[in-house]
Amino acid sequence: MPRGLRLPALFVLALLGCLVARPASAQAVAQTRHWYGQGLAPIYEGFDQNPDGSYNMWFGYMNRNFEEVLDLPVGADNKFEPGAADRGQPTFFDTRRHKDVFRVTVPKEFPENAKLTWSITVRGKTETVAGTLNRVWQIDRQRTTRGGNSENINSNTPPVVSVQPMAQTVAAGGVAKLALPATDDGLPKRRTQGVERPAGMTVEWTKYRGPGAVTFTPQKQPLANGAGSATAAFSAPGEYILIAVVDDGSGELAGNFGYHCCWTNVQVTVTVK
Repeated sequence: MPRGLRLPALFVLALLGCLVARPASAQAVAQTRHWYGQGLAPIYEGFDQNPDGSYNMWFGYMNRNFEEVLDLPVGADNKFEPGAADRGQPTFFDTRRHKDVFRVTVPKEFPENAKLTWSITVRGKTETVAGTLNRVWQIDRQRTTRGGNSENINSNTPPVVSVQPMAQTVAAGGVAKLALPATDDGLPKRRTQGVERPAGMTVEWTKYRGPGAVTFTPQKQPLANGAGSATAAFSAPGEYILIAVVDDGSGELAGNFGYHCCWTNVQVTVTVK
């Protein structure tokens, strides 16, 4: 074989060697999981509009740890700007990604180019995100085509949920009893043994704010006949806000693909004395 033909062949082999080596390295990096010691990223999800013309600016977060939860009281390490530092944001941050966790409602006069900034500081590192009403950030949390009919955007809507009671007081060492009724449109459906059935609703509880740890029994469960119940035990007295996330079977999965439906967050206040 002439020498001039061997050089391209050697070049191709070397190039293939690089292409083979790089995915292995990338895969090793992708598989690295940090259980503790990582930071927290605030996330702006977008906004929707209320019937009275006001706007809901939706926020979530990403706790990069796989096991470490974080408590950050409202203040220098967990604040909004400009204006009031407390805009109803969580002070307890569970592991990994949580989407559309809370909303900040602003008046209809809020300028499109104005910014509402959420700052979080963990271990001396501050991360911020700025929300605006720029139209590219407009979302729809009330309906989605996922799990429904692509020709009817109203074909899958979020569950309607309440907690009973919405506020209660318990003695230190006692437990709060939580009852949760919910209704849904029966979508999405899944085929099981040749029969289409609603995927079904599930509820997952977590602390949203509060001075101590909260233990839920159970923490997550399917809703049988549109109802669920749980108890919450508290490690310390004080004021707590608990949050239940009710998913109709499409919510969290849809959230991972850019949708903002169909799950519903509902909060309950518990005073432990």
